[in-house]
Amino acid sequence: MENKENNRLLMAFYGDDFTGSTDALEFLCKAGVKTVLFIDVPTKEQLLNYADLQAIGVAGVSRALSPVKMEAELLPTFEALKELKPQHVHYKVCSTFDSSPTIGSIGKAIDVGQSVFKGTYVPLLVAAPALGRYCLFGNLFARMGIGSDGDIYRLDRHPSMSKHPVTPADESDLRLHLGKQTNKKIGLFNITALHHYAEKHLDVDFGDHEIVLFDALKAEDLIPIGEIIAQSSKQDHIVFSVGSSGIEMALGSYWKEKGIVKDKLGWGNIKCSKPILVISGSCSPVTSSQIKYALDNGFAEIAIDTVAFANRYSSDSDIDENLISIYVEQVVKFISDGKNVLIHTSLGNDDLRVVESDKIFSNNELNKSTASIVYGRVLGEIAKKVAEKTNLERLVIAGGDTSSYAARAMGIEAMEMISPLTAGAPLCKVHSTNSDINNLHIVFKGGQVGKQDFFVQASKDIIN
Repeated sequence: MENKENNRLLMAFYGDDFTGSTDALEFLCKAGVKTVLFIDVPTKEQLLNYADLQAIGVAGVSRALSPVKMEAELLPTFEALKELKPQHVHYKVCSTFDSSPTIGSIGKAIDVGQSVFKGTYVPLLVAAPALGRYCLFGNLFARMGIGSDGDIYRLDRHPSMSKHPVTPADESDLRLHLGKQTNKKIGLFNITALHHYAEKHLDVDFGDHEIVLFDALKAEDLIPIGEIIAQSSKQDHIVFSVGSSGIEMALGSYWKEKGIVKDKLGWGNIKCSKPILVISGSCSPVTSSQIKYALDNGFAEIAIDTVAFANRYSSDSDIDENLISIYVEQVVKFISDGKNVLIHTSLGNDDLRVVESDKIFSNNELNKSTASIVYGRVLGEIAKKVAEKTNLERLVIAGGDTSSYAARAMGIEAMEMISPLTAGAPLCKVHSTNSDINNLHIVFKGGQVGKQDFFVQASKDIIN
């Protein structure tokens, strides 16, 4: 079950949304670390069901929560993870640092985490070169589309992230961005200091800094970062870190170098002989382009009337089951006709449905994250009912903010990676007490992930 070398799990991570959680899952698995992703913190008894387990993840929802609700969510979660006594606990955030002082505050997560784990400092690594995310002298740069050949932009000038519907990026210096969310003193281990350390391997001293941000430009830069972070773990002490899946890449590289884990030997080929269902709650222009490409290549389209759901939710905090049933029947009909189906709540931030729904939520004094909760539940309920009525084998869920709520609505309890698909979005097999959901193959795709043909490729056989 655990790391046999010292009888402890190597890592336990909490992802602030579902797509980010499967991203971390993927890079641990690729590093050869046996990992299972859960919806809630597993008990020690549950872990006994998974042989040779070395790491676990919890797919959370904190990215869509206020600081008060984040503390209510994270404090018991971190305490429960502490009871499992892993070497390392990682608070996994999006590689574009999606957050603000009022929604998904990473500073709040750090404050709560430090109150539980009490480390000497919190390592902060956001750069993930494999995903097109680079941090130089504290400033974050991001490629347009993970796994694509898109241009690279400074975060506050990124065509998508600067216009994010909930947490628009208006600052690329992560120290300044994070400084609006916590009073802790933030230091920087910049790229020149990192390269000097990699050459000399001298002791590092972060002084009185309570958070240390690490620069990284290339995959090789992650290896010395992994060494610095890993060496903080001694005896019963648990290292608490924050960042993107760059943390998993850095520690994975270090563990492989030290022989603690071994490369996974390979992945099997995965057939896809039946129509797939794509449910999208993403407003990203990357996803919008992918939707258009899929529709141009034979996918059947269903556009959700989000205004109708927003009106119903705002009046009685419920979702319209009758309307859900109508959409389910439409999907079932398309699948029975042999068509791949794509359901979406928007085609970008300028979609009138987004504008009108936001007005409704605002008029009812509900914050912007309400849309993620409502549409995640709607999409999850549709997917669950479709799985119950068809022989659905493969599902794609797009949208970081909505995915967590969709997964919970479906009754997913845990998942394991079974194949790479594109960086940041692996194919997984899910576990559920619902027999129609159990063993379903699912891809969770963040808004920035994938090339234009992502959904089309997801509908095909995967050859490894």
